[in-house]
Amino acid sequence: MEQFKIDRINELYKKHKTIGLTEEEAHERKELQREYIAAFRNSLVSQLDNTYIVDEEGNKTKLERKI
Repeated sequence: MEQFKIDRINELYKKHKTIGLTEEEAHERKELQREYIAAFRNSLVSQLDNTYIVDEEGNKTKLERKI
């Protein structure tokens, strides 16, 4: 996710806490949050897909998905 979108989420959050948001800004904030969460999940899944467990004997075992 681009940094300017993260900055916009933070800007809208601060405005929400101080003076409130218009209906359009609230919708924008919600969409940006959804996009951020999706990017976070994709990053985490990618990281876990490349994770291995090493036992005492030095054997590597790839983590399996449990869906």
